[in-house]
Order: sequence, then C-alpha cells, then structure tokens
Amino acid sequence: MSAPTDLLYSEEEEAVRAAVRDLLGDHCDAAGVIARGESGAPHDLTLWKVLTEDMGLAGLLVPEEHGGQGATHREAAVVLEELGRAVAPVPYLTSAVVATEALLACDAADLLAELAGGRRISVLAVGLHTAPGAGHPTARIAGGALHGELTGIADAAAAGVLLVPADDGGLYAVESGAATVTPQVSLDLTRPLATVVLDGAPARRIGDAAPAVRRALRAGAGLLASEQLGLADWTLTETVRYLKERKQFNRPVGGFQALKHRLAHLWLEVAHLRAAARNAADALTTGQDTDVAVAVAQAYAAPVAVHAAEEALQLHGGIGMTWEHPVHLYLKRAKADSIAYGTAGAHREALAALVDLRAP
Repeated sequence: MSAPTDLLYSEEEEAVRAAVRDLLGDHCDAAGVIARGESGAPHDLTLWKVLTEDMGLAGLLVPEEHGGQGATHREAAVVLEELGRAVAPVPYLTSAVVATEALLACDAADLLAELAGGRRISVLAVGLHTAPGAGHPTARIAGGALHGELTGIADAAAAGVLLVPADDGGLYAVESGAATVTPQVSLDLTRPLATVVLDGAPARRIGDAAPAVRRALRAGAGLLASEQLGLADWTLTETVRYLKERKQFNRPVGGFQALKHRLAHLWLEVAHLRAAARNAADALTTGQDTDVAVAVAQAYAAPVAVHAAEEALQLHGGIGMTWEHPVHLYLKRAKADSIAYGTAGAHREALAALVDLRAP
C-alpha cells in the first residue's frame, strides 16, 4: 500500500509563491490590468519577460536537458495560484502549461527549449472550451500547408508559434505570422480569445495530435483549478478585509450575523477547493489516478470560483459595481474559467464514467 500523499506546500513551493507574489505586487496592479484591457492589448509582455527570462518560470515543466527547470506540476500550480490572485494578463497557462505539455508528447526539442527560456510564446490551436478527450475542429493539410478556421483560441494574439491539429492526425507547428489571427469578443479581457485562419500556412509536423492534445488539455484542466483557487482566495480575503472596515449603524458590517454565515460558508468552499486543486497538481506530478483527480478538481472548482467572485461583488456594495474596483476582473475571469477545458458538468460526466457510476 502506497504512503498517503502530502498535499501541504513544501518549502520550495512556498519560496516560489513568495517570489511570484512579490513580483506581481510590484508589476501587476489592478489599475494597470484594467487599463490594458481597455487598450485592446491586454497581454503584459514586460511582466511575462520577467517571469520567464529572469525567473525561469516558463520552464518549470520542461526537463533540464531541454533547457527547463525540471520541476513538477506542483510548483507550476503555485505559480498559477498567484497569477490567479492577481488576474495577471500573461499567457502562462496556455503557453507554459498547455502548449508545453503538448510539445512534451512530441519530438520538438527546439521549440521546448525556446518556450522554456521565454524566447517564444506558443498556444495550442484548440478552443479554450474543449475538455480533455473531447472532439474539436482540425485544420486541413494539403501539400504540407494548412487550411481552415479555428475559433476560441486563447492568447493566440501573443503567440509566436501555433500548435495546430490537422485532419491527418498530426500536430503541426505554424509560425503565427503565416496565419491570420483576429480578436474575438471576450468576456475575460485578461485572457483574450481569437479566431485563427490558415490559408495555405506552411507547417512542420511535430507529432501525433491525439495523445498530445489530450495530455495538454488534461494538464490545463488540472492546473486551471489552482488558478481558480487563487482567484477565490483573493476575493474571499479582500471581502473579509472590506467588511471589517466598512461601517453601518456605527458597527463594522462584517459583524452582522448573516454576513458572518455567508463568509464562513465561502471559507469552507475555498478550503475544499484548495484540497481538490492540490490533489490534481499532485496527481499530474505522480501520474496516479490523474484523470479522476483532474475531473474532481474541475467539477468543484468552477462553481466555487464563480460563487466567491459573485459574493465579493455583492458584499462590496456600490464600490464593487464600479469599473475602477478590480472585483469585476475576478468575476469575468471566474466566469470564463468555468467553461475553460470543459464545464463542471462535463467533468462530472467524465468522473461518473471513470468510477463506473453513470446516470441511468
């Protein structure tokens, strides 16, 4: 019988957290994130450069022989917690996790090294809403070139390399300059979506699409739960702080019994989410019961993150409804994350099949 998994944060993970939180505190203020969203160029590439080239965090999942850090999904999960707390507009989940996992399943050492060093950004050209194992549109390959239109591609505007699944079963690397990337209207301004049109784009086959895409989407779904945890934790902490300061009838609003009950219920939800997210990250690291752990985490994470953001908006009262207050960033990210890499319902169905408890 194997020893029970330790889901507590290690000293190394806490050190990563402290470094990332300090960096985001200096370079990712809410006013700046809101301004970037309004500008139409939401990605903070200066922050991305510090995270990747200076701190080496883009290479956490890449083995050392390919220029990475040779760390685990647990460390990457801690980074995503902190990025979720700041709603940071950087393509970490899409490039350093999803695209990297796809490349790890292929023969593309050169691209892996470029991603690990922060020299390139890559995204998997599969709609953000796609769950692990679900079907998705593919491009048409003809004469070594790709044709077709793919929609809902997250962070495509920031990518230098697109990883495109094709109808011959291959996964192809395409330079973004060879494709037409058109922004789509996105609820979450910090993780914009785009339509990618390929009209005879030169492409290099790097591996088989099916295993690479499944591996990438599973890692994306599992570690998305850590981003949702960071988001929920920030909204809970900020709401408690605000209710301690806000007074009504000469009393702190947080002292009212009804609000105490709401906050206590939310605290329990966030604590449970932490356990589910940590378990998913650990399962991705060890390879034990990974599909089950990821399905459990995503079945639980999305409703909690949305609930936490909705409670923050309501309990901040009038100030929470303003554009200047950052709570709307968290609500939009939570809503967008609730359909990313599969809805909670899709993951519940997957979990039921995995444990042989399908609905009658």
